[in-house]
Amino acid sequence: MRVGLLQLNVGTDPLVNLETTRGLLAEAVDQGADFILTPEVTNCLSFDRQYQRGVLRPEAQDPTLLAMRTAARDHGVWVLIGSIALRTADPQGRFANRSILIDPNGGIVARYDKIHMFDVNVSEAETFRESNGYRPGSRASLADTPWGKVGMSICYDLRFPTLYRRLAQAGATFLTIPAAFTATTGAAHWEVLLRARAIETGCFVLAPGQTGTHAVTADRTLQTHGHSMVVAPWGEILLDAGHEPGAYVVDIDPDESARARARIPAWSAEPAWSGP
Repeated sequence: MRVGLLQLNVGTDPLVNLETTRGLLAEAVDQGADFILTPEVTNCLSFDRQYQRGVLRPEAQDPTLLAMRTAARDHGVWVLIGSIALRTADPQGRFANRSILIDPNGGIVARYDKIHMFDVNVSEAETFRESNGYRPGSRASLADTPWGKVGMSICYDLRFPTLYRRLAQAGATFLTIPAAFTATTGAAHWEVLLRARAIETGCFVLAPGQTGTHAVTADRTLQTHGHSMVVAPWGEILLDAGHEPGAYVVDIDPDESARARARIPAWSAEPAWSGP
């Protein structure tokens, strides 16, 4: 199995971002990738909610999704759109942050709306309130592929290990964790959390990320961490993309999941204690 991670530096224009994504997907195909993944908010990274209402579309009309479905079909590959920002019927006007898995026929196999909203105060200069613009999802998502089951998640979900344990116990051997991790939190926590999730569950972790500087409003920029990663079930880093945008490809052996779990089956054990 050959996995391709697209590391992007998206801006606020969905059509410009799409052309970049489409080109890098073709590069990953040329390198033999069977399963290609994009980061969180592949279509538009903006904190300007009024602007987003003007450029975002419902799922059925989103140009990035339509193009990625066509690309998957034309190239005969699996594609995970790490997430796209979509308009919804939410009464508060909030968007969905939705990950979508596409098969080689261009069909949508699974959807996942980000459950855990990034509402944090990293510092006085870095505060985020994702829930102001996005409605949280309420259901985990697990999907079949030729290589095994994929458990889907997005970015801040990474900090909630119970989600991944449940996905693994439900049969996942791959965990997808597309992200737009901030440079500050990424430098401190990204690698260690990805490796922990892989080791705890005996799963492969596939984590494409945004990288670089993004003009998210007229007067504010966001620095994202990059370092898209593939981590093996034993915790080895098989791919670290560093900081440059691009298409990064690596071969993996899906059977490593079963071997890691046979060595240390902690992923399947139920707690032997009770209490607070």
